Amino acid sequence: MRISELARRAGVTTKAVRYYESLGLLTPGRLANGYRDYDEHDVQLTREIRALGNLGIPVERTRPFLDCLAAGHRHADDCPASLAGYRDAIAELTQRIEGLAARRTVLIAHLEEAAHRNSRVPPADEGEDLMTDYASLPADLPVPEDDGAAAHLPGMKAPHLEFQGTGGATIRLDALGAGRTVIYIYPLTGRPGTDLPDGWDSIPGARGCTPEACGFRDHHQDLLAAGAANVFGLSSQDTGYQREVVERLHLPFQMLSDPARSLGQALDLPTFEAGGRTLYKRLTLILRDDAVEHVFYPIFPPNEHAAQVLTWLRDNPL
Repeated sequence: MRISELARRAGVTTKAVRYYESLGLLTPGRLANGYRDYDEHDVQLTREIRALGNLGIPVERTRPFLDCLAAGHRHADDCPASLAGYRDAIAELTQRIEGLAARRTVLIAHLEEAAHRNSRVPPADEGEDLMTDYASLPADLPVPEDDGAAAHLPGMKAPHLEFQGTGGATIRLDALGAGRTVIYIYPLTGRPGTDLPDGWDSIPGARGCTPEACGFRDHHQDLLAAGAANVFGLSSQDTGYQREVVERLHLPFQMLSDPARSLGQALDLPTFEAGGRTLYKRLTLILRDDAVEHVFYPIFPPNEHAAQVLTWLRDNPL
């Protein structure tokens, strides 16, 4: 076959075919008129070179794979030399990944320094906690009003839903077991280097997720002693984001991720719009025997909410 047909069937350019020949990877026959004459084996070799290139293996390093085919093996990686080629490619990728990770770390450090420059939150290398700003609440935060959006929740059955937890396992709401479970639902947690939606502090009930989480952290043992079998936080943020929060704030309980807001759909939970996203309004459910026993809504101030839940548990013992 002619070079143009080979290129078409193998999915490469004629220029690429000529380059492969220059490296000695293809050795076509010659017709009486001097034209190159390719066969099915050349098509197979060219396709293999292209496939290996898609894996990141340079053309110059495909020879062991082609030799394996030439030796009569069914697959180009049936030979020890081919496996060595894979290992070399993996080692190079690993080195590049480590280099990129190091650059990423440096970029994050620059981002955090720039994000907090000239603000009241000092960078971490000055010995201050970057969460100082998120853990404090402005004095003029607007107070959320009770719009009745949670009045229907007491008595509702826990839906058959599973959520990914920051501990690695899935948590099913209708299989939490005996006792009471505290689930505090929040819009989103801020973290250093990540901008909050515009006007966040002016939205009633939006600001305060970090102080609320810290409150449940500090009262965790008291909540368990007062009858809570489980404590969870839940938001529509992904598990990776929540896991960072758990580690940074040293939370002794799991966060549950509900990016599709499936719990909100099942229980008709109140939401609001901010930054082009639909977020949960802050509320807390007390589940008992797979049903909603009590609801806290609206919640204010968020930094005192864990103490409010603790008081209710003590006033309403099992």
